[in-house]
Amino acid sequence: MNAVQCKMARVALGWGTRDLARNARVSPDTVARFERGEQLKGSTVASLRTTLEAAGIEFIPENGGGPGVRLAKSH
Repeated sequence: MNAVQCKMARVALGWGTRDLARNARVSPDTVARFERGEQLKGSTVASLRTTLEAAGIEFIPENGGGPGVRLAKSH
């Protein structure tokens, strides 16, 4: 997951930085730093990604059109 994917995922869920931070158990500043493109520990990025995936986000790998996100289908 990159910074743009993180922001797109958060917006797709209707979450602010504080919402993601609370659910991922990190500080809002950590989310803001990541979305600005700053380097974070791999475990922190993994926590953000896992939180977004648990909320229904699917990450789309770069396939010629650039990486992206989408909301998972409801089962």
